[in-house]
Amino acid sequence: MEAFGQSVTVAGDRQVRVSDIGMALSGDGVETRYTTRDCLKGVLRCHTDRVKRIVTEDSPALFLTVSEDGSIRQHDLRTPHNCRQSAACPTPLLKLNHDLSTMSLSTLTPYQFVVAGDSPYGYLFDRRNIGRRLEEEWGVPSSTDEVTTCVRRFGRPRREEEKTYRRDSITGSRMSNYTGHEVLLSYSGDAVYIFSTLDSPCDTQLSSTFATDSTPRATNPLKINSNAKTGSNQDASLDNKSSEEDQEEEETDRDELEDDEDAEVESNYLPDVPTIMPRRRYVGARNVETVKDVNFIGPNDELVVSGSDDGNFFVWDKSSANLRGVYEGDGRVVNVIEGHPSLPLLAVSGIDTTVKLFAPSRGPSRFSRIGNMEKIVEANTRPVQSFDLRVLLAEAMIRSGSSTECVHQ
Repeated sequence: MEAFGQSVTVAGDRQVRVSDIGMALSGDGVETRYTTRDCLKGVLRCHTDRVKRIVTEDSPALFLTVSEDGSIRQHDLRTPHNCRQSAACPTPLLKLNHDLSTMSLSTLTPYQFVVAGDSPYGYLFDRRNIGRRLEEEWGVPSSTDEVTTCVRRFGRPRREEEKTYRRDSITGSRMSNYTGHEVLLSYSGDAVYIFSTLDSPCDTQLSSTFATDSTPRATNPLKINSNAKTGSNQDASLDNKSSEEDQEEEETDRDELEDDEDAEVESNYLPDVPTIMPRRRYVGARNVETVKDVNFIGPNDELVVSGSDDGNFFVWDKSSANLRGVYEGDGRVVNVIEGHPSLPLLAVSGIDTTVKLFAPSRGPSRFSRIGNMEKIVEANTRPVQSFDLRVLLAEAMIRSGSSTECVHQ
């Protein structure tokens, strides 16, 4: 809401804080300082769990928030209320049966928005909720009980190497402000997919296979070294070990069954809503450790960009899905990339305490890692191991106070 001098922030405390950035204390010319007492205009406590994202609208008073409580709320600063009073908060726009972590809308179609979270699907909602229009455009009846209506689901086919979904989750979403119909979804542990709201629903179920890339995948076969001198005591210890392994396998199978049952409940949300399958898949970045966002960049949204667990951010050509660039953006993880609305400028943030600004350079960029692209992509597309030594070492460095800042800052 920068055009109106107001700032809205959210965090894990479930609160939505509204501040007036024009009330900042005078700084020293380099840094402007803000205090809660002087700038805070109000606190909204409508959500019951961590608030993950804010989506602003072309209004000084309206904005949307998405929370892990499964709800999307529209806040209108012109109609204040007391959240501490019972049933005083306005009815949410929607309430899903699983955690939500991302939301996006396009300025070309502000009546539509996409939400996603702990589910293998993204959901497209239409806020107009006019029965005749929804029936004509989407072929679905309007919901009489909800403020909005889900008109499409976005899903990906199951890839060959995936045995179960095991609580699929989508960490980032973005609707194109240039076309108004293209949608990006970033799947945890997988890749970035692009969809179109104009595509016809597909009968393909999520159990169908998806063509995978040719990247070699590591395996960890169990090797048993035999010994000709093995005695009865060693045989007994081997039997005990086998018994323990069998018990661990049973417990693992039980946990997987519970996860699969939970995932099935989540994936069965709105099963009658038509599902759209992806147009393309963008591979190379690693989305496992933290919540990664995804974005369009370029004057015509011709590029796709995503952060990665390796501290780089990746740029793909939207039409061909070819990798156009790999750049160092953080000392450890890149989570968010945002483009300037009118300048060729990118803001990149991750776990570091700094936000980096990237602009075109006349010569070769010292942040570019395109020369090591093949090795980087190969490392990022390896199967996730239970314990990653590099991650453990990085966490140990953070705890000890060692720097993990970007080396080229």
